[in-house]
Amino acid sequence: MPESPDERTGPGAGPGASVPQPARVPPPADPEGARPGAAVRPAAFRVRPAQASDEEPLARLDREAWSTLHAVYPRPLPPYPPFFDAAHRPADFLVAEEDGRLLGYIRLVPPTPLPSNRHVRQIQGLAVAVRARGRGVGRALLRAACSEAVRQGAHRVTLRVLGHNRPARALYEAEGFRVEGVLPGEFLIGGQYVDDVLMGRPLTAQAP
Repeated sequence: MPESPDERTGPGAGPGASVPQPARVPPPADPEGARPGAAVRPAAFRVRPAQASDEEPLARLDREAWSTLHAVYPRPLPPYPPFFDAAHRPADFLVAEEDGRLLGYIRLVPPTPLPSNRHVRQIQGLAVAVRARGRGVGRALLRAACSEAVRQGAHRVTLRVLGHNRPARALYEAEGFRVEGVLPGEFLIGGQYVDDVLMGRPLTAQAP
């Protein structure tokens, strides 16, 4: 679930994996975020809090969405670790669902346990199933996470994204996130050094 620091860095890399990684938005078929303020397309899917029973479908979705565009670890191989654990609770996730099938998820957590940092929430994982891309699922999850952060009393949301993940960056920028820092060449992926881009946005009374 790249593009935000998280021990689990993508599909199949279970919550116990030790490599921090930037929230994943795999490249959509029709890049969401190309038009600032674009509306989420009317669809049958809904966004809801994750449940413990979502573990297996989420783990499968995570593995299927793996890509060097957003993953900083090799393609996961069995045996796969559990998707949920003590540090990755169902309560930390929102999922998009249509007719009982999961289309994507987003993970929203405090970036640190420090009281001085409790006004911030961080997106530490965003994935959309291949079959659901181009339908506004990633945008809907992102907006739902911002609304949830407001509900929790946060004033700011941050995330990390790999520099070469242009579709994800376009989506984030369209939803009000701005680049706040860059770690040049932080990751070596496929023989190329890739930047780690830090992004954030303030939260108003209502998220977009």
